[in-house]
Order: sequence, then C-alpha cells, then structure tokens
Amino acid sequence: MIEVLSFDLDGTLVDTGGEIAAAVNLTLRDFDRAPLAQAAIEALIGAGAHELMRRVLARVDAAQALDHAAVMHCFEQHYAAQAGSMAQPYPGCVAALQQLLAAGLRLACVTNKEQRHAQRVLDATALAPYFELLIGGDTLAWKKPDARVLRHVVAALGSRPVHAAHVGDSQTDLAAARNAGVADWAVPWGYNAGTPIAQARPTRLFDSFAAIAAAALAPAAAPVRSAAIH
Repeated sequence: MIEVLSFDLDGTLVDTGGEIAAAVNLTLRDFDRAPLAQAAIEALIGAGAHELMRRVLARVDAAQALDHAAVMHCFEQHYAAQAGSMAQPYPGCVAALQQLLAAGLRLACVTNKEQRHAQRVLDATALAPYFELLIGGDTLAWKKPDARVLRHVVAALGSRPVHAAHVGDSQTDLAAARNAGVADWAVPWGYNAGTPIAQARPTRLFDSFAAIAAAALAPAAAPVRSAAIH
C-alpha cells in the first residue's frame, strides 16, 4: 500500500506556464531579444529556472553575444516577481490532496524549481498546507532524476520505496522514480518537452486527480486501474 506520495510541481500540480513565460520574455525584452511563444518556453521547462534560461539562451543567443551571467541575474529578478502570480492548480487537485491527507498519507512536493520559488507558488495557490515536505532543485546536493532525491523523501517521511509513489508530468519524473525504486506515476497535462508522456511508458498514467487518489488509497490486494490515455 502507498504510504508516501510525492508530486512534481510545475505541470503536475499547477499550471505555471504563463508566469514562467512572462519572466522569460521580460528578460528577453531587457536584452533586446524578441519574445518567444509560451508553448516554445513550456517545451523547455523541467530542470529548474536556471536550466530553463540556459536552454532559452541556447536558442536566442547561439553566438553568445550576451553576458549570460547578467541575463541569469535579470531573469532571477523577473521570476522572483512573477512566481505564483498566475499559477493555478489543475482541476481536481485540491480535492484529491484533501482526500489523501485525510486518509493519512504522507505528502511531499518534489520539484527541480528552486525552493524559494516553489514555496511562493505553493503559498500563492494555497497548496502549501497539504505538503509535509518540500524539496526544490537547490534543497539537496542533487535534484531529479538522481535516485537520492526521492530516497531522501521516503526516508524523511518514515517509509520505504516499496510503499511510495511519485507523480509527475515528465521523463525526468519517471526516471527519478525508477532510479529510487518508487512507483512511477504520470499525468498527461504537463510540460514534457512537447512529447506525450505515454511514450515513456509510465507504470501508471492517470487522466484525473480523482484517479490518482483512488489508486493511492486502494488496498494492495485490489488495485484500482487508471484510465488509459491515448
């Protein structure tokens, strides 16, 4: 049975594409670069804010004419101002977290977003009280998909990998779960670089938060099957 359930943040619990795109494009404006479409920016999300901006720079400044350290500093300021400003929990998220918490599951949020930004998003969306533990991309010496991240979470919450699952929207999340020996669960509505997460063959793929809660709370002898995603 599941005792510990961890969730990725961006693209899993909350839609943050708008605010991330805003911070990126404000930075590009400050350096006289044309804005990128939100969809193009979302396709680069998944390894934290700094890595996102490095990927953006590889696209808009291949000749490395810009001072990348200055760009990063500017982006940090813009994202600090934007974090949580447009974020919205996906449908059914709050109800499922309430159900899981009431049933006694230990919940964690594990993201590659820097912890201070992740905390602002959780606070702004009123999701923070549901999570006993928040791990950001700079909280530990490692970040997803390193096995030690989720192993740390499971141990900190007093369980074992066999009794844990991690829910995410990207191949990074699936690799993190598999590396740590916890169940790799996925949702199809996030930012997996424009590629359907089903192609990465997660052990469980859910079409709603209600289905995630049902699976997590199902007795081991009678597993709940999630809806197939095509």
